Amino acid sequence: MKEDYIKLIFGLKLRQIRNDKDLSLYGLSKLSGLSKSYLNEIENGKKYPKPDKIVLLAEKLEVPYDQLVSLKLDKKLAPIGRLLESNVFKEIPLELFGIKERHLIELVSNAPDKVSAFISTIIEIAQHYNFSKESFYLASLRSYQEANYNYFKHLEDEATAIANRFQINLSSSIKSKDLKEILIEEYHYKINAEALGHQHGLENLRSVFVPKSKTLLVHHEVDESQRTFIYAKELAYQHLKIEQRVNTFPWLSFDSFDPVLNNFYASYVAGALILSKQILDIKLKAIFEKDTFDKSAFLQLINSFNASPESFYQRLTNILPASFGIKNLFFLRHTHQVGTDDYWLKKELHLAHQHSPRANETDEHYCRRWASIKVFKKITSSNKEHEMDIQISEFPEPDVKYLILSSATKDPFKDGHYRSITIGMFIDKSLERKIKFIKDPSLNSYKVGVTCERCSITDCDVRKSPPKHLIKQEKHNQVANLVRELMHEFE
Repeated sequence: MKEDYIKLIFGLKLRQIRNDKDLSLYGLSKLSGLSKSYLNEIENGKKYPKPDKIVLLAEKLEVPYDQLVSLKLDKKLAPIGRLLESNVFKEIPLELFGIKERHLIELVSNAPDKVSAFISTIIEIAQHYNFSKESFYLASLRSYQEANYNYFKHLEDEATAIANRFQINLSSSIKSKDLKEILIEEYHYKINAEALGHQHGLENLRSVFVPKSKTLLVHHEVDESQRTFIYAKELAYQHLKIEQRVNTFPWLSFDSFDPVLNNFYASYVAGALILSKQILDIKLKAIFEKDTFDKSAFLQLINSFNASPESFYQRLTNILPASFGIKNLFFLRHTHQVGTDDYWLKKELHLAHQHSPRANETDEHYCRRWASIKVFKKITSSNKEHEMDIQISEFPEPDVKYLILSSATKDPFKDGHYRSITIGMFIDKSLERKIKFIKDPSLNSYKVGVTCERCSITDCDVRKSPPKHLIKQEKHNQVANLVRELMHEFE
């Protein structure tokens, strides 16, 4: 980027000086004797003039030579400089989104004032909401997933290749001991299940990988399904020959976007290995074709895999778009601590468009009628390991309904903590044809909002806060109407 950066900065400064002097490109061409096309290429960051040309431009524009060649930008262009000096263009693989680096540079050079204002706005918002670099990387990853409906054929093929190479039977439940043996025999891993978890401060880590010695430290309290996923993910890392990776699960930090993307790739392959697409396609089709929801068959399907309910629901976000054409869906993961009235949305994915249930950073109260929230009440009162619920959620917007499947489980690493995992599918004629039990009259339907503060439902018995945003908007509308009447009176 360094050469392109220098060209672009020079071009931006030349254009700014020319505009400040109210000179057209044609006018500068006449003044300097340089061709209009040549000057245009300079301003667009495609060419850097030779020293004698810079001397000529400085003389004709009546600015110091050092001002033109300096990489320092004034306040007006400073945000663009901050962006270009950062590693954003290098850390985010733009080709994943079909974007060429040159296109971004041309965008900046063609409208520097507007781009500068936009970048300043983004920076201000990020600072206001404490939007970290890690958050930016994860948001970029979500956008990549959403752009591909979270289905990646090449990663599905890699899971199949692993199964073929090591003769793993995908039609049966995969056991951790089999994957452990592959890691040890084929990739010379050393696996330690004692060191991690006994040291204060590391209780919440499931695993730590030490690349130099190929030692995998696994928390002694992880259950069989978690252990299987950890081993499957390590197997994926080795099979894909990934070196830039995160070495802890869960991750602690990211230095660049590559480990974020690679972590996703390895996790996806692990999920595809443990949760067979072929089996899911057949079993889900049978459940969807019934006139009523067969809860026992759904739970039996979850339990037929050596995977956690969360892994199962995440795998559904791959399978539903690819095998059933159900792309209008969302995935949510909430956490909750017993004895509190707080529910935190820790993970979300929205395919097709930004759906109504979504995270907010304004300390508002999520709708207590969400299945995601209601299953917490069920599991804390029953004290079971897993509780599952289904409902139809009707949002205030016209014809916005979702079929919701939600499960709650205990957090094995935090006493008194629970998590819920939710899949929501937008209900339209297409979904009604694919999932017959949607029309079952016994299926519970609830009017829901996003947060109490923004909810217009008047008969809610679980509201935690008045609809202050709607009240504020109503007052604004009343004032606007009075002003219109007043203006009409004095026309």
